[in-house]
Amino acid sequence: MSLQNILTPYIQQAVQSLFEVSFEKVEFQATRKDFEGDVTVVIFPLLKLIKGNPVEIGTKIGNYLVENVEVVSKFNVVAGFLNIVIADSFYTNQFSEIKQNDEFGFVQPDANGKAVMVEYASPNTNKPLHLGHVRNVLLGYSVAQIIKASGKKVYKTQVINDRGIHICKSMLAWEKFGNGETPQSTGLKGDKLVGNYYVAFDKAYKEEINTLIAEGKTEDEAKKQAPLMLEAQEMLRKWEAGDEKVVSLWKKMNGWVYEGFEVSYKNIGVDFDCNYYESNTYLLGKDVVEDGLAKGVFYKKEDGSVWIDLTQDGLDEKLVLRSDGTSVYMTQDIGTAIQRVKDFPDVDGMVYTVGNEQDYHFKVLFLILKKLGFDWAENLFHLSYGMVDLPSGKMKSREGTVVDADDLMADMTKTAREISEELGKLDGYSDTEKAELYRIIGLGALKYYILKVDPKKRILFDPKESVDFNGNTGPFIQYTYARIQSILRKADFDYNVNVEVAELHEKEKELLKIVAQFPEVIQQAAKSFSPALIANYTYDLVKEYNSFYQSVSILGEEDQTKKIFRVQLSNKVAQTVKNAFQLLGIEVPNRM
Repeated sequence: MSLQNILTPYIQQAVQSLFEVSFEKVEFQATRKDFEGDVTVVIFPLLKLIKGNPVEIGTKIGNYLVENVEVVSKFNVVAGFLNIVIADSFYTNQFSEIKQNDEFGFVQPDANGKAVMVEYASPNTNKPLHLGHVRNVLLGYSVAQIIKASGKKVYKTQVINDRGIHICKSMLAWEKFGNGETPQSTGLKGDKLVGNYYVAFDKAYKEEINTLIAEGKTEDEAKKQAPLMLEAQEMLRKWEAGDEKVVSLWKKMNGWVYEGFEVSYKNIGVDFDCNYYESNTYLLGKDVVEDGLAKGVFYKKEDGSVWIDLTQDGLDEKLVLRSDGTSVYMTQDIGTAIQRVKDFPDVDGMVYTVGNEQDYHFKVLFLILKKLGFDWAENLFHLSYGMVDLPSGKMKSREGTVVDADDLMADMTKTAREISEELGKLDGYSDTEKAELYRIIGLGALKYYILKVDPKKRILFDPKESVDFNGNTGPFIQYTYARIQSILRKADFDYNVNVEVAELHEKEKELLKIVAQFPEVIQQAAKSFSPALIANYTYDLVKEYNSFYQSVSILGEEDQTKKIFRVQLSNKVAQTVKNAFQLLGIEVPNRM
């Protein structure tokens, strides 16, 4: 239980006893560094209920707490702020309860409880994963981990966009220019090979457009009449009609891509519980539209197209079925959401990890599902995130200027190696140990740099800055974890025995306060779908530990009780760092 939860009823009792009024909401804040205190109560809201000087009111409440509450040792009042000092025994008792719990902060999900489905990745099968996907999968996977740690069952899923004109472009280019190439014959990952043909299509398509323009066509006419585009459209029609040859090629090339994706996902450290394929879901939702028409949720125009009018809700009119009876993306998304609840009846909420360019789409989708009467539609969330930029500028898939996810991970490992060698940190390591450590540091740097930022903000990703061993970075936190492991290895005594410390050093107390916040931070991060809260909490914890490390002697402490306590505290900090980084999908090394 948090300090605020413990103190609230006592403060309410104090106000009732001293002033004979009820005080519903006690406002707390962190005590400013220049004042003594562990937590501060803001007195000003009480002035609406009690006439008087805020200092006098605060002093009376402070005296009541000291006299009646065991954990309150003293207080001071500054203007309208009551700074409360908590007894050391509160923190040492709290630590005794949590120090042996390796999963402190994690709540075990109820096997029979409601579940949340988290969607992320959702790649197209015409190209490999790129930097934008990296932010997507890191966010989605981390949010799934955090929600699970908060006590809910979670299903991780993706929608694989495996059909459409963009897929046919790669297929057609491979047919025309591929000469039977395969991942095996080229040594390329399947997603990279297929992606090369997407780029090849675009290059040949542009050449045809330029030729047609030179013959007197307008640019729009040239784009529509280019033979390659007409062939791609015909291939899509054949696919939809179930043409055996086209479907066979589609299966073969998609199979290459899936194998490539699996390698990338494994390398980045994310996984899924189930997959949905657009080739199976693109017809979903049509029956729902028919039901919605009957209920008056949708309406039909004269041309036969079906719409929903959301102008009363501050949005606009939205097409859900074309006049020829074909669906739009909105129809598919409605149908897929409903299908997921059919497939997993315990799902009572969904999180969609999709870039902020789709903000409006999800507002409309969620509102439609509510209007259709689905209770779980109240628990839908769009985990909207900003773009990731590199110093080199914007990426374009068709032109082949995308930053490939596999290349990025390899570059991060290389950067970690270069910086580690510069600093001379890994003397005495074997080549195998070094290679594994470079991978852990490089990936940790990448993940932390992306996840420490609020999802809504755009990121300028600087690889070298992310692998700095100082400041708010993954490697700095990993290094502190490894430092603690070194202390534990050097501790030539049993530090698991129970000890009682009579008085805490101020640095011990500050560290204990931050460790104790971990469960609350997990709950807040789950509620706000923000891995950044976990990342920055971990940095604050590590920063405080390093201050503690510089201020007190640990293994050199002569008092055996204090020495054992400080090693136990160090161990708990390390466990908390490891658990927090687990929620971010980041590994921690035992040596650095």
